[in-house]
Amino acid sequence: MRGRPGGPPPCAYRARMEDATRASYDAVAGRYADEIGGELAGKPVDRALLGCLAELTATGVPGQPVGDVGCGPGHVAAYLAELGVRVVGVDLSPAMVEMARMRYPFLDFRVGSMVALPYGDGEWAGAVCAYAIIHLSPGQRAIAYAELARVIAPGGWLLLSFHVSDAEHPTGATAHFDNWWGADVDLDFHFLDPAEVAAGLRDAGFAVMSRIDREPWPGVEHASRRSYLLALR
Repeated sequence: MRGRPGGPPPCAYRARMEDATRASYDAVAGRYADEIGGELAGKPVDRALLGCLAELTATGVPGQPVGDVGCGPGHVAAYLAELGVRVVGVDLSPAMVEMARMRYPFLDFRVGSMVALPYGDGEWAGAVCAYAIIHLSPGQRAIAYAELARVIAPGGWLLLSFHVSDAEHPTGATAHFDNWWGADVDLDFHFLDPAEVAAGLRDAGFAVMSRIDREPWPGVEHASRRSYLLALR
């Protein structure tokens, strides 16, 4: 990824953007948990796909965990655990990780970046990555896909979801937030093309086995169109 003209080199720019994302989610962690932490109760499609991931990864090496990348307050990890999955969560925000540990003390949550996951090669049977890539630039997304391919064992599975568009933002657009739920933040939200994301996953060594696009679920989420890719490592 190239830096902005006259700006910092690419690695410094990536670090600055990651710092901004970390600080932003630290600032809203409590409110995010209150607003989003119970969302799966109203999302039957998401629950069904998580159930599919649980079934697919159950055939992997016994004891290998499934990673929840960008775990936030831990609700997705907790749902997978209810399905009998051994799950670990990782999030960039220390405040989010503390929130997840407080809510689900029986699960393992760690602070870490999805562009440098704190896990070994082939350590996971699979992963779910729910809306975490929407804050990454194209160059960062390519690194994240490679990291997911590194930590997921061959034959493992990835469930990746992201926003595609909403009434104000077409596919390919970026929304910037300076304030979120009354807190000062510095966040970019990218609306992504499913074909482009699928191509990036294939380049990283995944085979995209299923793509599901859906409209916003009434009354339970931001009114954006969403896409889910289920990919085999």
